[in-house]
Amino acid sequence: MPAIAFTPIRPRPLTDIEFCAWIGQAMPGDRLEYHRGFLGIDTTAAISTLPEPERRRLGALASAAYRAFDAALVHLVQVRLGPDRFAYLAIARTKPRNAPVSMARLIAEPVAA
Repeated sequence: MPAIAFTPIRPRPLTDIEFCAWIGQAMPGDRLEYHRGFLGIDTTAAISTLPEPERRRLGALASAAYRAFDAALVHLVQVRLGPDRFAYLAIARTKPRNAPVSMARLIAEPVAA
């Protein structure tokens, strides 16, 4: 299996706004690692070990990523790094021609916490 090339995780956490900005300029096939860990656990209030502001930031980012996927702007992929540890990737798709998507819609919709 060929090696997967992707943008490594940033030194500081990515925000939902930065994620949407990346979508706006990304070319089809560009990849962005938007989280490293276990997203389902890291975003759940009752079991996350993250501080509350960080957990909320991650929840907003995960919601923006899902809305971008739902709008056919990205593919969302997980790469297993080890037990209970994954790299979460967004892979840019060709932008839809008939149904433009407002980047504000990707950010503004409520986050399920």
